[in-house]
Amino acid sequence: MADVRARMQIDLRAAMRQQDRPRVSVLRTALAALANAEAVEPQAVAVLEGVYAAEAERRELTDADVRAVLHGVRDELLVAADEIRRLGRAGDAERLREQAAIIESYVG
Repeated sequence: MADVRARMQIDLRAAMRQQDRPRVSVLRTALAALANAEAVEPQAVAVLEGVYAAEAERRELTDADVRAVLHGVRDELLVAADEIRRLGRAGDAERLREQAAIIESYVG
């Protein structure tokens, strides 16, 4: 799934050039979620005496981990879309569903 992240980064640069704000937003969110998932647990940092958190190795995500993180981002978007639709904002809900579909395109 490392190729998924690389593809997302390439697509992010393209979306930025095209000024596709919704795609830029959702790709940045997904890439940040992946980076956060790689972060070392705070308890683990405390064990590393004399090493700052920025110097500690990051976790390597398995393909299953990457899928789980991206599915989580997609699911959050879909839940938000349902909530917004219930509030009568169908247009905003549809935009969130489109963003969820972007994420889905990376994990199938």
